[in-house]
Amino acid sequence: MISLLFLPLSILFRPDSAAATAGLTSATIVPLPYGTFRGFTTGNLTQFLGLPFGQAPRFESPREPAVMHGVQNATSFGPACPQQKITTPPGIGVVANTYPAVSEECLTLDIFRPTVTNAKLPVFVWIYGGGFEVGNSRDYDLTPVVERSIEIGEPILVVTANYRVNALGFLAGKEVAAAGISNLGLRDQKFALEWVQKHISAFGGDPNRVVLGGVSAGSISAAFLTLDNKQHSNTLFHGAFLQSGPAIPVHPLADGQTDYDGLVTATNCTASSDTLACLRRVPFDSLMAAVNNTANMFSYSSLNLAWAPRIDGDVIEYDPFVSISRGLYGKIPILAGMCDDEGTLFSFSTLNVTTDAEFLEYVHSNYLSLTSKDQMAQLSRLFPDDPTQGSPFDTGTANQLTPEFKRLAAFQGDLIIASPRRFLLEHASSTQNVWGWLNKVGKATNGPIGAAHASDTPIWFTTGETTVGIDALLNFINTLDPNCPTKYSTGNTSISWPKWNSPSSSGSSSLLTFSDTGINITADNFRSNAMDFLNNLRVEEAGSS
Repeated sequence: MISLLFLPLSILFRPDSAAATAGLTSATIVPLPYGTFRGFTTGNLTQFLGLPFGQAPRFESPREPAVMHGVQNATSFGPACPQQKITTPPGIGVVANTYPAVSEECLTLDIFRPTVTNAKLPVFVWIYGGGFEVGNSRDYDLTPVVERSIEIGEPILVVTANYRVNALGFLAGKEVAAAGISNLGLRDQKFALEWVQKHISAFGGDPNRVVLGGVSAGSISAAFLTLDNKQHSNTLFHGAFLQSGPAIPVHPLADGQTDYDGLVTATNCTASSDTLACLRRVPFDSLMAAVNNTANMFSYSSLNLAWAPRIDGDVIEYDPFVSISRGLYGKIPILAGMCDDEGTLFSFSTLNVTTDAEFLEYVHSNYLSLTSKDQMAQLSRLFPDDPTQGSPFDTGTANQLTPEFKRLAAFQGDLIIASPRRFLLEHASSTQNVWGWLNKVGKATNGPIGAAHASDTPIWFTTGETTVGIDALLNFINTLDPNCPTKYSTGNTSISWPKWNSPSSSGSSSLLTFSDTGINITADNFRSNAMDFLNNLRVEEAGSS
């Protein structure tokens, strides 16, 4: 049905490696079975950067890292995995990342921990976003989280890991299936989690207290890894933090054949008797030139991407809606949230859709090709041609860049994030502890993007005017409950965050809601008819596949 996403926001947070190492004052050396690594200490934090956790030749599954002799410096970030070229629409203020180094040998991770600790620390493993097209472990600076954890007496250790993106991480088709190399980006993530289980204790972390988190495509990845499948990823962590990314419906592996064949043609591998072997030999620049010519998140097809996770019967055994409906997911505590205007950033590439007929044709051809005429008529009523009901929500007739912009933004945000998030919480709330949140910050200041996708990042990872979000996250990492600090905590979380299935003043489910005017509890019942309709469509489609 659809593919995904999303944007790294490193322009807000991540210092470069030179800045990170400029204050190096002392070294820390940790021996591992395959090498000995020297990190560095600055202030309260000890860091190990660019530490290899695996190796993976092109279009092959990750394997153990090579043995290294002598002490290896782990004092600067490793190279980014190859990035797909994306061009953001003008005027929306988000840019793609560029990195000092890019290499196919990119399976490295970074560790941030308190310098002084005598205890086994809980571990927060973070997966970056970037639309499964771009991104790097350095994109989000999580050092404020570790600093705050020390300050309030709830110290944690953070791990951020690279994974392959675009075609190098998510090639699909029959050749991929035959070679057993599907969903390589997710396999990289799982391999990093396995590394944590084997080795994090050497750095002061507790492998029995791991929380997995991510934003956007990273959150979607984490959600996929919570599902029961033949890889049993959900046994490698004990809680999940899902920021703007639930387990979305995805296509079968076979549906990627067209994009595979297009890559073969573009790299002059058509005549080869083994096209996959040919793709493995193609010069790097030629391969990436072909990848850069494929659709991305800011192309006309928007969130229907060429390179994204797919159902392969292994890493993703079933359509996520099937797995969730059957209860086939890890029974672990979950924090899952979204921003109010998830679809705005991804509706700038469709400004030429300006009529009701064009809106319906675009939705049907790009996202919901199996829907009937009657179902499309119902969808039109649920997402009306009325800017006052579009996104940015609650802004009246303002921000209507074209006659269909706010309508498309409302539909895409609900289709991709809001409705599958609610589907997950509806099911998981009956089997485990789950909490939800909603971000509305930015409605008054952000113009047509509103409370845009991933705009809640400062709530969780910085200590600004309020520490409610970051303290709740630290409580969750430490105790698997955002309300429950450790007995040594000196934090002052003033908000009580009810579980998702707790009644609020206006409904039977509750969200911790951040807005420009403060923080309160609201009901998770907005646009219920539209989301129920979309979720029923997906259940129907998943059952027929």
